[in-house]
Amino acid sequence: MGIVLVSDVFGVTSGLMKTSIALGAQAIVDPYKGQIMAFKHETEAYSYFINEIGFDNYLSHLISEIELIKPPITLIGFSVGATTIWRLSDHQVAHRIKHAFCYYGSQIRNFSAISPCFKTHVILPKSEPHFSVSSLQSTLVVKKMLK
Repeated sequence: MGIVLVSDVFGVTSGLMKTSIALGAQAIVDPYKGQIMAFKHETEAYSYFINEIGFDNYLSHLISEIELIKPPITLIGFSVGATTIWRLSDHQVAHRIKHAFCYYGSQIRNFSAISPCFKTHVILPKSEPHFSVSSLQSTLVVKKMLK
């Protein structure tokens, strides 16, 4: 089973590369297609991601990469990567995915109508200034494949 890491707005970082090695990941998918961005602040990284890449393009890129990897695949995503995995979870390539772990994908709240087609663990923060975490948890808890 191949592990694929799906990065946050910072893209490929030394920390993500170390995690990839530690987990024996088959690939890292990031919004910048491997280009090292070296953002200094989260605000700068998020602004660039939203204005230059966007969730739809990141989803398209992830789908393209998933189609190249031999299943079964385990996805591990962080922040916008987690949200992108969530969006992929009801897409036609979902049959290639065995399991997913979505860490701190706060934008999942904007796609809560999606019901994943593969086992999905969503790890949310304890609190978030921009939305009610408990409300999102209540919405997600009824999803069949959510663990």
